Amino acid sequence: MEEAERERFKARLKERLRVLLEEGDVPIEAIRKSETEVGGDEDEQPLTEMSQALASSRNRARAAELKQIEGALRRLNDAPEDFGLCEQCEEAISPKRLDLMPFARLCVTCQSKSEPAVRGGVRKKLTDYV
Repeated sequence: MEEAERERFKARLKERLRVLLEEGDVPIEAIRKSETEVGGDEDEQPLTEMSQALASSRNRARAAELKQIEGALRRLNDAPEDFGLCEQCEEAISPKRLDLMPFARLCVTCQSKSEPAVRGGVRKKLTDYV
């Protein structure tokens, strides 16, 4: 991979990092509005619990993406010549994959081998999404 291409990926990673940090965590709504409040709408608590679960899930996904981006930026700084190479087979990661996920550490083949099989889904291979 050429230096100009690495710089383009570095800029994209930094921009995504900036956006994620700027957005911050999704706030998790309290189940009760006040400690003295009892009763109320019987549908409110399940809806609030669902909202909490969604917010928590989004926050975990955001934290995971932040970690991946920081790792990719570290790899770009520490070993720029290795950026874009699969960490398992050392083959080049496809440009399409890097365009979609500039923090990718594995090529499609190695990634599909490292993931558990998807049960009951339509997706058969990781390449179905690439």
